[in-house]
Amino acid sequence: MSEDLLDGITIKRLPGKVFLPFPDQEEMLKAELKDRFNSDATSKIQAGNLIYKEDWTGPLPYWASTCMLEPFLLSGLSIGKAAASLKKLQRSWAPYSFTSYRRMALIQEKLPYIPLKERDFPVNIPNSQMGLWTLLDNDTLLASAKTSSPLPLGLLTLKEDHENPPSRAYLKVQEALTLAAFYFNIPLPGKGSHCFEAGACPGGWTWVLVGLGAQVLAVDRAPLAQSLMKNPLVTFMTHDAFTLDPAILSESGKIDWVFSDVICYPERLLSWVKKWIEYSNPNMICTIKMQGQINWSLVQDFADIPQSKVLHLHYNKHELTFIHKGSL
Repeated sequence: MSEDLLDGITIKRLPGKVFLPFPDQEEMLKAELKDRFNSDATSKIQAGNLIYKEDWTGPLPYWASTCMLEPFLLSGLSIGKAAASLKKLQRSWAPYSFTSYRRMALIQEKLPYIPLKERDFPVNIPNSQMGLWTLLDNDTLLASAKTSSPLPLGLLTLKEDHENPPSRAYLKVQEALTLAAFYFNIPLPGKGSHCFEAGACPGGWTWVLVGLGAQVLAVDRAPLAQSLMKNPLVTFMTHDAFTLDPAILSESGKIDWVFSDVICYPERLLSWVKKWIEYSNPNMICTIKMQGQINWSLVQDFADIPQSKVLHLHYNKHELTFIHKGSL
């Protein structure tokens, strides 16, 4: 631990990293630390669901929504002094509350406003730093001005439509498209875009895509919701999508985007993804569905594909999402 001064206030710098798990995913984060990194989930700092690893040098775990990259402690500050100290370090701070709720609320009120409510899709993520702070008790503040996500607490929370989508899975593709735009600057599918969706039934992802104006070739053994089957932007094919040759699917025209939320073994998905990239290299968003214990070497094979990223989404559970920027 090292110390420096900020306007006469002692900042105690902590080595290592502090991980915040996705909501209700603390056990998944602990399992990832153990199985992927051979690291236990014990933490010398007791702070709600936060896990502090003082000797961390590896990549960041998927099941952490955000990570405190440069954690520090401030002690013995008034409400006003705590807020002033944070503002001197940077503008935007998100609060993680697990104790001293009233005091935390009073400090956050003195910090610049950040959006913590649900957002309408489509949404743009600003490319700016987002700090994270919490109170360990009334007198001790744990914070990091630098985190691994530009989102408050690392979460993109979208307003839900409880009437129109045929399944709640639509939230996953909305989140994934938003993050694809942020990380790779890929424009959203829209008018003139041609999308292929594998395993599309009942149509939650297709519903999002046609809502953006894109044309969708949807393939599954079971039909989509009736409203989508009648939609002129949707072409439906009854088939096992993974047995279709990309060349045959592309005979009617270029496919710009490929989507899959199919329940299948990750090995089969990886082979299918590589086939598409070799053939035409479209933009891709695919869910990596886990079958029991996670094969971390296989997950790394997805992550190692150039122009690609593997993420755990806010709307994922025991699964990860593969995003690929194509060359079309």
